[in-house]
Amino acid sequence: MALGEFDLIRRFFTVQAVKHRSTILGIGDDCALLRCESDQELVITVDTLVEGVHFLHDVDPESLGHKALAVNLSDLAAMGAEPKWVTLALTLPHCDADWLQSFAKGFFTLAKRYEVELIGGDTTRGPLTITVQALGLTPRNHALRRSGACPGDLVYLTGELGAAGLGLKIRLGQTGIEDQGAFAHLERPEPRVDIGLKLRGLASSCIDVSDGLAADLGHILEACDVGATLYWERLPLSDGVHRYVAETDDWSMPLSAGDDYELCFTVPPTSREELERNLTAGGFPFALIGQIESQAGLRLSKEGRSIELSQNGYQHFSSD
Repeated sequence: MALGEFDLIRRFFTVQAVKHRSTILGIGDDCALLRCESDQELVITVDTLVEGVHFLHDVDPESLGHKALAVNLSDLAAMGAEPKWVTLALTLPHCDADWLQSFAKGFFTLAKRYEVELIGGDTTRGPLTITVQALGLTPRNHALRRSGACPGDLVYLTGELGAAGLGLKIRLGQTGIEDQGAFAHLERPEPRVDIGLKLRGLASSCIDVSDGLAADLGHILEACDVGATLYWERLPLSDGVHRYVAETDDWSMPLSAGDDYELCFTVPPTSREELERNLTAGGFPFALIGQIESQAGLRLSKEGRSIELSQNGYQHFSSD
């Protein structure tokens, strides 16, 4: 029997493990109702994933469900927000119960890990498109922003750089390197929510790396009217990315490839010891990769040379 819109919602998206006491009304009405404490600020983000633009047509639906939520949680992490709620809008070419079951499994498995509640959304028919809106909370005046970096601040990066870019090249047959870890980075990115919470009160600026490190760090530099130098030897590259660079001499790939969903953040030197102690104690992966400077522009120090880097990452409509 074919599923209608409301049957689809009830079957796949109303059974979830997370229910917040601050949710007055969730799925089932025209709008959700939420209760926020007076000492909290609401942080809101939204991302859309389109088949053929953000993911390939034959992607595993469970991984896609994970990623659709993960990219939004990554934005909340970059603001130092604790995730609370999400809405989900699905545009589907047809109703495939097996596909929906797998997608929902990936989505709700990640949602349960971070105690995120689905409180509403929409379904419609059309080309496969997934839009997630995520809402989180921060204590008043404690949200991280892009606009606080100053000359002398240190530049840090979580996790590994360029692994998702390598995963895409492997997926498209553009390299003979075999690296299963790169696939995981591409299709199941890990939002750095726990690290974002640790950065409150320590980081002077923060951004999640979705369009490439050079481009996203460039947003911080523009917002703060500063420049920066990155150090090639300090960039946290996986063995697979090291092999790719060695075989192709394409050292720019780790700096320009998107979909890493790591956090890039700056910290005043006076907070370095406390930051590194906190992240090390939590077992969180991080690397000190550069420094903020008063001279405008982004530079890479590599093998004794200073190389000017382009700050242009992936942009929709750039070729229109």
